[in-house]
Amino acid sequence: MTKFNLPETKELRALLRSRKGEERLGASVTIVDENTSFESQLNTFNGKYVVLGIQEDVGVRANLGRGGAHTAFIPAMDSFLNQQSNQFLTGEDILIAGSTPVSDLMKKAECLDQRNSKDLAELRTLTAEIDNRVIEIMKPVFASGKIPIIIGGGHNNAYGLLAAASQTFKRKVNVVNCDAHTDMRAIEGRHSGNGFSYAYQNGFINRYTVIGLHEQYNNTDSLFYFKNQPSQFMFSSFEDIFVRENINMKSAIERSLNFVKDDLFGVELDLDSIANVPSSAKTSSGITTIQARQFVYQSAKQKNAMYLHIAEGAPVLAHRKADNKTGKLIAYLMSDFIKGNKEV
Repeated sequence: MTKFNLPETKELRALLRSRKGEERLGASVTIVDENTSFESQLNTFNGKYVVLGIQEDVGVRANLGRGGAHTAFIPAMDSFLNQQSNQFLTGEDILIAGSTPVSDLMKKAECLDQRNSKDLAELRTLTAEIDNRVIEIMKPVFASGKIPIIIGGGHNNAYGLLAAASQTFKRKVNVVNCDAHTDMRAIEGRHSGNGFSYAYQNGFINRYTVIGLHEQYNNTDSLFYFKNQPSQFMFSSFEDIFVRENINMKSAIERSLNFVKDDLFGVELDLDSIANVPSSAKTSSGITTIQARQFVYQSAKQKNAMYLHIAEGAPVLAHRKADNKTGKLIAYLMSDFIKGNKEV
């Protein structure tokens, strides 16, 4: 297996801030040993949750978007490890597994200009290679029976997660996505805007539902399947929920989960669905952080939820670079998912 881009244990431990009379999550989680087989550690770890980072923004740039999605994992770990370990959540059930090895591909992408057609094609080739590495890392995680929580990178990485799950469980899987976009763009080379269309075309997806879709930010091709194959594709638009008020957010979440929950399903959250969160496609009109947390928690409570993927966060694009609000939000979402899933 390709080696993890794993920060030194001491580097992750260095994020932990101690205070007399307190115990932090970081003091009780398990961090993988980069000198020991990852598969063996998965199989011997008695906990249920595996946290992985994907520190890349190649797929976003290949979709003509703004880079920065590679910067979410470490700020998220900083906040997550420093949450309190208490009666609501402790860290013994959590394995921190570093990040998928993509630093060499990020380096290759550094000098590529997405406005140049040749460079754009190369960015899409590199995105396809990231797919392969995500699949390679994720298959043993799914095979171990653990539930992965994946942080960072563009939404292109949904493809690798769905492919790995489908190949591991030997069947098509379902997926629920809270997102302003369907990410069902044309089959034109891999990028962050077509992870779900590629996953469907390659036979990995059975049912797919989107909550909070922005009606004027999805092209006709992206909406084709939702219009023509309602037994497999469904959405609740942002406008239907919040502008026309034909359905409320709670009902939209329930409706979407009913659509997918009878079989294994992935939980996807694109941070560009949340108002004013730094991301590749930041929006001024989106759901609230509380609604995002409710979506994650309610999804996690379903027995067939098989992973959480938080995509597109780009703290580097924040106006105040020293402010870790994005990392803290991701930490809340991670905790909400674990708490909800423990109730199953």
